[in-house]
Amino acid sequence: MENLFAYGTLKDKEIQETIFGRVLTGTPDKLVGYAIKEIEIEEEFGLTSYPIIVETKNHADTISGIIFKLTPRELELADTYEGIHYRRIQVQLHSKETVWTYSAAI
Repeated sequence: MENLFAYGTLKDKEIQETIFGRVLTGTPDKLVGYAIKEIEIEEEFGLTSYPIIVETKNHADTISGIIFKLTPRELELADTYEGIHYRRIQVQLHSKETVWTYSAAI
């Protein structure tokens, strides 16, 4: 199983059902030294804002989210869902657990 830290739309049960065919259960945790910014992505009906994490290295900056356990195939499905504007990176959470999450594909 793979651990994925979700802080945005992947926490939504309807989106989980659509992507993975099931609702995920997870464990709350925090990402320290990061902040959430917004990126604009052009979609079919115009620009839409989405959250994106940015490393600040300031320990006062934290992002609350949930750790989900995914199969390798489900992680690939998450990659496809996040698309070309996001890239999967490994980070260490407040709990000291190393997990995957998504950041800007710069």
